[in-house]
Amino acid sequence: MLADQAPDKTPDRIAGMFDAIAPRYDLLNHLLSAGIDKRWRTRMIASLQLTGRETLIDVCTGTADVALEARRGARDGATGYAARVLGVDFAGAMLALGLRKVRDAGEQRHIALVRGDAMRMPVPDGIGDAATVAFGVRNVAKTDVACRELARVLRPGGRLAILEFSVPRIPGLAALYRFYFSQVLPRIGRVISGHSGAYSYLPASVGAFPPPDEFVTLLRQSGFTDVRAVPLTFGIVYLYAAVREQPRNR
Repeated sequence: MLADQAPDKTPDRIAGMFDAIAPRYDLLNHLLSAGIDKRWRTRMIASLQLTGRETLIDVCTGTADVALEARRGARDGATGYAARVLGVDFAGAMLALGLRKVRDAGEQRHIALVRGDAMRMPVPDGIGDAATVAFGVRNVAKTDVACRELARVLRPGGRLAILEFSVPRIPGLAALYRFYFSQVLPRIGRVISGHSGAYSYLPASVGAFPPPDEFVTLLRQSGFTDVRAVPLTFGIVYLYAAVREQPRNR
């Protein structure tokens, strides 16, 4: 484990922490992942098999990187994009930066950002054809509640894709990963962001998150089927793909 005890995930505390690091958030994401985070997001969007007609709900949208990735095909004249994206996040400063990026990309007609908690989203039942969460589900106070909310906002047959960190199982890599996450990453994050706790929270939250097989079970219990856990980059990250259950015939 990367942490001896579960971190404090009180919603106001987590939202405040992300607001505090918002100005340097994108820079640190790309720096600390050596740019691989962009490929992870591309892989996640590709797993949804979008056709250009779907409504995508991006939960814990942050600065809207996933929302913009889901629309990139439309801007590039390619396939595999969403017709519209609704991004939800509870950190106001992150959303403000995301909105600026959306406007700079000319996507304000297709991407809407709203403030809301992943456990109580201001979204009608069954409105989404697809949903995404990139490195945000572990920050929610009650993971099971968030998973049920994801099921609620998706139509039956809608697709879900979640990216989340994990601890790699390859022995030598696992030790190196733990050292980087617990010693190197917090120091770099602290220097660049100016926030003393955010990048110490990261390894603690990863260590407290359920391992892949347990999270797969949780998704199944929350109303999803065809659940798969796909390791990326030697198991540093997992892509969880699932489908919202169809109603059972009575």
